[in-house]
Amino acid sequence: MDLKYNLTEEDYINFNLFHMKSSPTIMKSVRNQRIFTPVFYLLFSVVFSMMMDIPFLVSFTPFFILSILWVLFYPKYLFGRAIRHTKKLIKEGRNENILGQHQMVLNDEGIVDKTTKGETKVAWSGINELKENDQYFYLYNSALSGYILPKREFENIEEIRNYLNAKMAG
Repeated sequence: MDLKYNLTEEDYINFNLFHMKSSPTIMKSVRNQRIFTPVFYLLFSVVFSMMMDIPFLVSFTPFFILSILWVLFYPKYLFGRAIRHTKKLIKEGRNENILGQHQMVLNDEGIVDKTTKGETKVAWSGINELKENDQYFYLYNSALSGYILPKREFENIEEIRNYLNAKMAG
């Protein structure tokens, strides 16, 4: 199977966001930070009230509001920060082998991904996991990286899905 497609900065950012949101380790960290930071704020308000000898509610109220805002907006802040960080990394280095035109050949042995800067080959045994969402197929070749296949570039989505599932199962 021969697939030709173009990877954009947005595709790469979406891969990073997908990976973060589907990683149990990252989501556990987000959940812990979302809970423990407000608890720390509230405990700090109690200590601050006693140390400064001010009424408890005067100290507690702003920290309570801050805690509520943290719980509500921390994930949005974190994922927004990840987007900004990824954009900076893309602009910082040479990424011609990641972004731009790709020609991927899927055959019985594995995957050959060709760009204007070279090609990479990986056997099917080197693909750890196939993940998918509405916009992409992701072929993970490690815990942190993978091949991104944007569905918008293909007409035969179901055929690609069946082929990839068959190769991952066998």
